[in-house]
Amino acid sequence: MSEGLPPPEADHGASAWRPKHNPYLVAMVVTVATFMEVLDTTIINVALPHIAGSLSVGTDESTWTLTSYLVANGIVLPVSGWLGRMMGRKNYFLLSIIMFTVSSLLCGLSTSLPELIIFRLMQGFFGGGLQPNQQSILLDTFEPAKRATAFGVTAVAIIAAPIMGPTLGGWITDNFSWRWVFLINVPVGVIATFAISAVVEDPPWAKAGAGKGKRNIDVVGLSLIAAGFACLQIVLDRGEQEDWFSSGFIQAFGVGAVLGLVGAVVWLLDRPDPIVNLRVWKNKDFAIGTLFISIMAATLYGSAVLIPQLAQSQLGYTATWSGMILSPGGFMILFMIPIITRVLLKKFQARFIVATGFFLLGIAMFYTGTITPQVSFLNLMSMRLAQTFGTALLMIPISTVAFASVPREMNGDAAALYAMSRNLGGSIGIALVTAYLTQRSQVHQAYLVEHLSDLNMGYQMTKQAWMNGLAGHGLTPSQMDSSALGGIYRTLIRQAAILGYVDVFRISGVVAFCVVPLAFFMKSTKAAPKPAAAE
Repeated sequence: MSEGLPPPEADHGASAWRPKHNPYLVAMVVTVATFMEVLDTTIINVALPHIAGSLSVGTDESTWTLTSYLVANGIVLPVSGWLGRMMGRKNYFLLSIIMFTVSSLLCGLSTSLPELIIFRLMQGFFGGGLQPNQQSILLDTFEPAKRATAFGVTAVAIIAAPIMGPTLGGWITDNFSWRWVFLINVPVGVIATFAISAVVEDPPWAKAGAGKGKRNIDVVGLSLIAAGFACLQIVLDRGEQEDWFSSGFIQAFGVGAVLGLVGAVVWLLDRPDPIVNLRVWKNKDFAIGTLFISIMAATLYGSAVLIPQLAQSQLGYTATWSGMILSPGGFMILFMIPIITRVLLKKFQARFIVATGFFLLGIAMFYTGTITPQVSFLNLMSMRLAQTFGTALLMIPISTVAFASVPREMNGDAAALYAMSRNLGGSIGIALVTAYLTQRSQVHQAYLVEHLSDLNMGYQMTKQAWMNGLAGHGLTPSQMDSSALGGIYRTLIRQAAILGYVDVFRISGVVAFCVVPLAFFMKSTKAAPKPAAAE
């Protein structure tokens, strides 16, 4: 069926295999570990100022704790399928969770920024194997007809965790210490390790492939992937701070990303037994699924960064309260999952649900684009709820259809590429919305400044209102004039920033609407088909 696969007759006793433990217990156990890892991608964001102050470094320097994690994570994600084959999937999953827990402990005990960056690299390296391995374990544990429910469990980790991260991180940081953002992983990791050891098992086809690749490690392919993704993540994460390609630093890493990734694709497609089997993208539904999940992640993660940033920088919210704007969205997803898996996917074709999800997401983004400087907490929360309602309709149907016709021997590579696409889409989304926000804010500022003229009646009235408000405070006329001008300028900057946010949300809505027609290129069957007779 696909190149590089074992012959169909190599059943390895798979036809009669069933997991010893309840599949839903397996799903819960492996998802706990993945939830913890995904949570760590956002939980640290609100703690950066506290980390900078505690370790006596600048805020800009402290952001390397984010970059280092994303770089290591990005390198491991695409090759996690190969690592699972080489070490045995359960062994690799256990090693990942154990070392992720150890790295979390070391991060919490760090006494300097270099130490923290090194331990975050370790955290990202070992955490990168958790998402794709969890996905492949669920693919093998559940029958095709029941995978929608399994992907519902996955959605809790992939969607709800990054939404809850800023809230939990803000609460921990405000009430305890930034170190507990990492130390909280330790007890969860210990429990997850024992639970995984007890209930997770490798299916016969995974056992048959265990150890494959130990003797002939593709050093060139591995090096190209590592270099390409490391450079790309640095470009995406540091681009805004370094003024993008006007910086020689970003230019150098941009060239490295292009050379590494293009070289990796050419090299891997030429290998009979590559460490990452890109041929899985020959499957149309899987290719469309990875595209859709990338767009969904870009929209979800991009807006998850913008809303707390808006609340803190323009509305004066604390880290805890800005995170609480996002939290109800996580509960919305938890509420929607059983409805999607038990009702919608059994009654409607997955492509209709996906088209509806992107359409509603587009409407939600335009609704969010109605923000003003006077927007209330409840309005912001309702905007986020509207966004997550549309997103909830996407994750499970896209995943179910994407993996429906992928041969089980390719589940490891498919899950790795799928997780890579989702994470990369999120990184690209965050980079794009951040850059676009800066550009549009500057454009609006330049336009608004034109109205700050004594010839403009509105400006004269506003200035006079400011001066009237300052009267009686014992200021001289020149001091009142200076204070009024300062207040007007601050108002202008704030309004320009709000208008920039409006533009970003609206363009995100346009992107979501543009994806709607593409949904009808997906498979025209329901997402929970009956098992094929041939199987």
